[in-house]
Amino acid sequence: MASRAQEVSLLGLCDGEIDSKKHRCSYLTNKVGGRPDWPPGIAARSPRCGRCRVPLVHVVQVYCPVDTSPYHRNLHLFACPGAECSGRSECWAVLRSQCLEAEVRTSGPPAPAQEAPMRVTDWCDTADDWGMEGEEDNDGWEGGAKQNTAVKEETGAPEAAVGETDVSSRLCDLSLGDSQEDVTAFCPFFISVVEETDVCGEDGDLEHAQDLLREYERREGVAVGELEGSGGGGDEKYEKTGARHGDAVFSRFMKTISVCPQQILRYCRGGKPLFISEPPSNVAQLVPACGSCGGSRTFELQLMPALVSLLQGERGGAGVELEFGTVLVYTCADSCWTSRSDSAVEEFCFVQTDPDQQLFV
Repeated sequence: MASRAQEVSLLGLCDGEIDSKKHRCSYLTNKVGGRPDWPPGIAARSPRCGRCRVPLVHVVQVYCPVDTSPYHRNLHLFACPGAECSGRSECWAVLRSQCLEAEVRTSGPPAPAQEAPMRVTDWCDTADDWGMEGEEDNDGWEGGAKQNTAVKEETGAPEAAVGETDVSSRLCDLSLGDSQEDVTAFCPFFISVVEETDVCGEDGDLEHAQDLLREYERREGVAVGELEGSGGGGDEKYEKTGARHGDAVFSRFMKTISVCPQQILRYCRGGKPLFISEPPSNVAQLVPACGSCGGSRTFELQLMPALVSLLQGERGGAGVELEFGTVLVYTCADSCWTSRSDSAVEEFCFVQTDPDQQLFV
């Protein structure tokens, strides 16, 4: 059974570049770019673009166990580096992998990241060792926010596969033949995490964000209102104006992230996504059922615009560029898993670009 919906959003922030000569990463590491670190017993996968068929580049790795579940749990997001592909949903892939503590002990405990600029395991102030107080209590995204459903809903799920293929599985093929070393990689960065309710922007940052919003109001003819924490009341005037189609949604998006514009990831398993443009009215029906157990999927996390500028090719590699507004990820509500499985499960994601574009592809 999946745990109850998470009430507080977690924000992922860039926490310094990963130096392979100083830092050792594992599946417990939350990071941007680099090569994916698979949990013990999980076979490496190399997804391909559903449009141009080139190998996808690893974008984000998140360690996100679910409350009440005995499993370690990871999400890996991949995207096509092609300029004409990154804004298309079929050119992205998200893989979920899980493993039991017993499997970790058999293969030996992973070494935590070392000499990081700060404790990147601190998704919350009280987190310790990537949310692990001991080998027998492994709850990532922990600390002040185990986030009930936040990264921990990996409950043991039905072992019988209901469908052999997921609707999203047609988006990319999982190939064992491609060596990860042959695939382009983004420069790796640690991700640290804070609760959104704990974020209070510096006065200078808030003033700058307010200036940007005023400029947007003048340019688009909409009224967003004061930012939260600016002392202006914060009435959501944008909902009462005659804004163009999609402007109200975009204004809400800007207002929400303005308190912490440097956020590169938002995590709220079982919560509501923050759309950057008007979603289809039947968005719930467009998210396919889990391809493994046939159960429903729930929103889990999304990538944010601030991440785009961090995605640079390793060693100055050319031809690596991504453009997107936000990437929304939906995963199995029960986080189903067969204990004998050695293959990651493909989940569903879709890309939103700007307010004038239809984002489901």
